[in-house]
Amino acid sequence: MDSNLEKSYFSPIYYLVPTFTLLYVAYRWFQGPSQTTKFTEVRTKPASIVSVIGSGGHTREMLRLMGALSGNYSPRHYILANTDSISESKVHAMEDDLRRKKNFKTEYLIHKIPRCREVNQSWFTTVAYTIYSIFYCIPLMVICRPEIILCNGPGTCIPVCLVGWIIKCFGIVQTKIIYVESICRVDKLSMTARLVYKFADNIIVQWPELQSKYPKCEYYGRLV
Repeated sequence: MDSNLEKSYFSPIYYLVPTFTLLYVAYRWFQGPSQTTKFTEVRTKPASIVSVIGSGGHTREMLRLMGALSGNYSPRHYILANTDSISESKVHAMEDDLRRKKNFKTEYLIHKIPRCREVNQSWFTTVAYTIYSIFYCIPLMVICRPEIILCNGPGTCIPVCLVGWIIKCFGIVQTKIIYVESICRVDKLSMTARLVYKFADNIIVQWPELQSKYPKCEYYGRLV
């Protein structure tokens, strides 16, 4: 190997950027949980929103939440796993219905990312798949520049929320991460909710028992 090439390849500059990035993210992480922001702000212009679609019950709940929003959220970005064709068709059906019944003219786009974990997949390989999904989401989230990330529990939302939090830390966009816990969670938060509990702006639960156990959670009654 050419000595000059070897010196440049192993130059410390190649390690400075990722090192400082990791240190800054770690610093923001250990600052403590994000301060919960109450929903008192009145929007005067459309807000871009990312909605993370899971599968099965998660899809049904998320589509109900998105269907209840006004047309002031635009563009509407839907992110789902690349193997989930059923949820994709349901998103198209709901948006078409909104255009017919509510005369929505907002733009919506569907994006697919690698699934973090398939059914019965080992936890060891799940870690590798999740890391790959996180890197896949970085350019996507920078392009989407969401002001709001709305999710309700599928593992697919972990890389989306994490990348959304990171780009907010670096001031790329002031993203608000809103996690709505599934209606089926009564006594204990789901694993996904416990993972995003540290950095989500708002965690909304649909049972008062959860709010009493987890002080950061907000309870507004049943939403879906």
